[in-house]
Amino acid sequence: MEHYFTNNPNLKSELRTIDYTYQDLNLTFYSDNGLFSKDKIDFGSRLLVETILKQENKFQHILDVGCGYGFMGITLAKAYNATVTLVDVNKRALHLTEKNIFHNHVDGKVLESNMYTNVTSTYDLIITNPPIRAGKNIVYGILDDALNYLTPNGELWFVIRKDQGAKSTIEHLNSRYLCAVVEKSKGFYIVRAKNR
Repeated sequence: MEHYFTNNPNLKSELRTIDYTYQDLNLTFYSDNGLFSKDKIDFGSRLLVETILKQENKFQHILDVGCGYGFMGITLAKAYNATVTLVDVNKRALHLTEKNIFHNHVDGKVLESNMYTNVTSTYDLIITNPPIRAGKNIVYGILDDALNYLTPNGELWFVIRKDQGAKSTIEHLNSRYLCAVVEKSKGFYIVRAKNR
C-alpha cells in the first residue's frame, strides 16, 4: 500500500492546483498523486494554521516537519513575512514545495530529511501535522525531538485527532513540554507545546 510518507517514482503524475484564501491571504498550491490530502487542504492542517494566525505571536523562523506540498509552512511564512524551512521524506512533495515557495513568493528552503536528520538550525515555531499512519514511534519522534530545534522561547504546534491518540500524546509530552490544547473542532485538537 502506498503512503504519502514513502517514495514511489513510478506513480503517475497528475498535477493539480488548490486555492486557499484566509482574510487577505490568497495562495495557490500545486499538488499531485502520492501526497497527503492531494485534492484539497485537509481540515486539520487548515485548523492548525488558522488557530496560529489568531494568536498575537509573530513568528519569524518557522520549521514545517512533514510538509507535504508545503501548505502550512508557506501560508504562515507569507502571513508573517517570515522565513520557513520545510522538510519531508517524500521527494515529490519536496519538488512541489519548491514550486509552491516560488509561486507564492515566500522566503523558504526545502530539505529532504527524515524528521530532523538534516535540520541544523533552531526555530521560534515548529509545526507539524504528523503522519499518524507512519506509527507512534515516528509521531512521538517528531514531537519529542522538536525540543532540540526550538529557540528558548520557541513553540511547537501540532494537530492530532482525538480518536488517533490526542490525549495520550499530550500526556506523553507533558514530561518535556508545557502543553495546552488551544482549539478543538470536529475531533481535531490543536496543541501548543513550550519548553519547560
